[in-house]
Amino acid sequence: MSPAALLVKEDYRDWYRQGKRLEKQQRYEEAIAYYDKAIEARPDEYWLWYDRASVLQELGQYEEAIASFDRALILRPHDYWAWYHRGYILLEELEQFEEAITNFDKALSIRQDDYWAWFRRGDALRHLKRFKDAISDYDEALTIRRDDYWAWFRRGDALRHLQQFEDALKSYDRAVSIRSDNFWAHYKIGDTLRYLERYEEALASYQRAIELNSNDEYAWYNSACCAARVGQESLAIKSFKTALKINPNFQILVKTDPDLEVIQDTRQLEDLLSKIAE
Repeated sequence: MSPAALLVKEDYRDWYRQGKRLEKQQRYEEAIAYYDKAIEARPDEYWLWYDRASVLQELGQYEEAIASFDRALILRPHDYWAWYHRGYILLEELEQFEEAITNFDKALSIRQDDYWAWFRRGDALRHLKRFKDAISDYDEALTIRRDDYWAWFRRGDALRHLQQFEDALKSYDRAVSIRSDNFWAHYKIGDTLRYLERYEEALASYQRAIELNSNDEYAWYNSACCAARVGQESLAIKSFKTALKINPNFQILVKTDPDLEVIQDTRQLEDLLSKIAE
């Protein structure tokens, strides 16, 4: 190897190490500059393109990140992580769900038993409203991680969209058994029980959700609806009042929502709405 070629090789390594150091410090623009120098010296080095793509992803430059992953995949066409992260960007950032599925298929052809690829593929299918296929993918994910909160939760979402409410409840309940402190699982249980007209149970779930996040206006509003349905007028008024403080637009719904019929002609509601009008 000539002295000039050896110098370029050593420079490439130094530039790459400097880029990695800056990336770890979250100095992403500077890291890109060093990766670009290294790539100029060694354009056939997989890790340079892969790490460059990862930094571009952090910077929110998603199309450029995909282009760098593409260069990495030319060098290593069977690399699981490049296919997975490419699919992740297409799913979560660019909302190109069909192409995301193709990428996760590539990842799974390399690593069949990977939880994340199955889970993300299920999410892409759910966004496409292919709920039965999504459930199948969540089930695959759950064979790998049986006690994963998010797979059970998303499985419940897909079943709820299919109006398979009892099965959805089972999935949400399983999610809650894994993480009892998550607002969304309790909220979705409340929604599902409400669809089943099991208002007292739904009310209890919304109340639990409110304990976890007291700033969610829909949890307060839905709690008011369920309280009204079971004849708890004072709780319905109190819950609606809190929802209204967070989102004044609910005053438009209260007079027409059949769930709130029991409080629509009450003096308490009239006083509450008149104060807002003032």
